[in-house]
Formats: sequence, C-alpha cells, structure tokens
Amino acid sequence: MTRPPLEVAEVVRQYGDAFLARYGSTLSGAQHRALRAIVVCRTAALGGHITQCDHCGYEAQAYNSCRNRSCPKCHGAAQAAWLTARERELLETAYCHVIFTLPHDLGPLALQHPRLLYGLLFRTVAQTLQDIAGDPKHLGAEIGGLAVLHTWGQQLHHHPHLHCVLPAGGVAPDGSRWVPCRPHFFLPVRVLSRRFRRLYLAGLEQLYSQGQLPLTGRCRELAEPTPWQRLLTALRDKEWVVYAKEPLKDARHVLKYLARYTHRVAISNHRLVALEDGQVTFRYKDYTHGHRLRTLTLDAMEFLRRLMLHVPPRGFHRIRHFGFLANRVRQEKLAQCRIFLGHTTQPRTRDEAANREAPAVSAGEPGSVCPVCQHGRMQLVQTLYRQQAAWDLSVPAPGLDTS
Repeated sequence: MTRPPLEVAEVVRQYGDAFLARYGSTLSGAQHRALRAIVVCRTAALGGHITQCDHCGYEAQAYNSCRNRSCPKCHGAAQAAWLTARERELLETAYCHVIFTLPHDLGPLALQHPRLLYGLLFRTVAQTLQDIAGDPKHLGAEIGGLAVLHTWGQQLHHHPHLHCVLPAGGVAPDGSRWVPCRPHFFLPVRVLSRRFRRLYLAGLEQLYSQGQLPLTGRCRELAEPTPWQRLLTALRDKEWVVYAKEPLKDARHVLKYLARYTHRVAISNHRLVALEDGQVTFRYKDYTHGHRLRTLTLDAMEFLRRLMLHVPPRGFHRIRHFGFLANRVRQEKLAQCRIFLGHTTQPRTRDEAANREAPAVSAGEPGSVCPVCQHGRMQLVQTLYRQQAAWDLSVPAPGLDTS
C-alpha cells in the first residue's frame, strides 16, 4: 500500500509537546498512550525485521506497528481477521443497519465518564431493539446483532452513536421458525427512538442516584439537583435520533458494509491534505449537501484536541454482540437459524475457499510471495531490535517506514 504523503503522526510529532503543555493535565492515561503510540508506530523505536526473497534476492525492511486502537496505521490485519471470523456467522437473509445517536446535551457528561455512558448506550440500544422486535405488534421474534461505537463526526466533533447491523428477522418465541421482517422495513424508528430515550434516561438517573457520576469541570453545576433535573427534562422533551437504512438483500455485501464501521479510527491518514503554518487541512464528507467532499482547516492544537476526544477508555470494547449473536449462545442459535432458513452448512470463509493451507500474509512479510519476481517467498534474514526513543514528542522519530 502506498504511504500517504502526510500522516497524523507528523502532526503529533511537530505539535505534540505544545499540545501536552496546554492539555496534558486533562488527558487520560489512554490518551497519553495513544499520542506516544502514534508517534513511534512503524519506526525503529518499535523494532522490525528484514526479509529477503529466496528466488531473486530482493530485500524488504519493515518496522513494527504500535497496535494502538487509536492509531490510523494499525487496523488492517485486525479488521481482516475479525471479518473472517464474522463471515462464518453470516445468514442467508437480508441485513439491517440501524444507528442510535446520543443527544448533544450529553456530550460533556459522556466525555467526563465515557466508560459509564458508552456502556449504558450499548445496553440500552440492545434492550431497545430486542424489546421492540419481540413485540408481536412489530416483529414478534428474538433478534441478534452487533453494535459498533463511533464517537466522531466527519469534522472530528464529538458525536457518539452506535452502528447496529443485524439480520432482518428473528426466531419465533416458541423457537419453531424464522420470522422475516416486512419487505424494505425492519422496525419503526419513532418507536425505537422513544424506547431508547426512556431506557437511557432511566439508566442515567440510576447512575446519578447511586453516586456513580462524580461531576466536575464543565459538569460541576449538574451535581446540584435542580440543574440535573433541568437537564433530564430537556432530554425528555427532545426527539432522540434513530436512523434505519433499508435492509441489504444480499448477504455477500454485508461484510463490505461491516468493514466501513468496524476497526475505524476518527480520521485516516489518507484524509489529510496539508500541514502548513501550524494548521491542518483534511477532507470530509458534507452529508447535509449531497455527501460532497470538502476540506476543513484547523489549528494543529485544535486538530489534536478533537482527535483525543475519540480515544476510548483502556480495555473498553467498542464492538459488542447481543441477542442470539451474544457470545454465550451464538453457535447454538446460528445453527438453529440456518435450519430455519434452509441452509444447514456453515459458510466457508474467503481464505478457506481460496486456499485452506496458505495463511494470509502481507506483502514483504515472512512467507509472502515476493512482490518483485512473483515467484520466490520472502524469508526472515534479520531482526531489527528496538532503538531507544526520545520521550520528547518534538524529536523526529528515527527510521520512518516508507512502505
């Protein structure tokens, strides 16, 4: 893959120290680690290896990835492995995509307590979908799906929402058959929105009453009962946004669809346009004007501030399964669903179908086909050990990977 001319790492490298001087005391440990990881990713600071083709002698050098969840360069292999695993779980039926968005009013509270509020978001969305789908007035079935948390908009503003992808139907309450949804329609979004709002606010009130939401900074005034109740009233009076797309009819397209939402970070290196005079310019999609591509220029400090808003808490799971796709019942329930849908064999993954013996490896990695002669195999000839990296973010990182 061609390396982009500009990377987020360069912005951090040039302006990270100034950013830490201004905001360092307010950052979490996960945010500090993310900044450090982005700077040293695929540099000599993390070590690497040299491989050589056993046919033509071509040599390739590669440095190790940081594997931080917020790094724009570290998710290709993880995404491919995850999608291969999910491919085995596909059902031969249509799939639906539903998006649940937290109101902007809850943004400061979510940033102060991300683990609690994002965790509550996952629980209430799963319960909302299962409650409404289980109602005989709507679908009357047990459903299952996955939910992926995104916290960003195209301009890197804080915009927490869940992307839910799930089969367009479910298992009848008596476990006797598959219940498909109506053509071109899954569940009513207005009903979903009202239930989502009620469940989330009930959970939020419970957290508050149990003293699990210590409120400081911008949220300090909410520690008093009157402002807190005023916030809840405003949230009850507001329509919460739930958006449902028309079901995808071809299960073969589901994985491509999933790939748009899993293992993504707030911004990719390929969206960056320029870094000049302390300002970062990047591309974004203007959804309010026909998805047009536009550019936005931000002060480098503001760019990094927005970027850090989307670093998840350490150990927090951004992808979760629910219903009959929950981990503890998934295999049993999927086998049952396949019988109801008329296909009893488990689908083979693309790798298994193409070649059951050859593991998928990246170009230039040990065992891969030589990218030059296309005949030989790349063999490991030397390990590059880590070089001590300066803790000063402004110091250029040695040995940038140019692959």
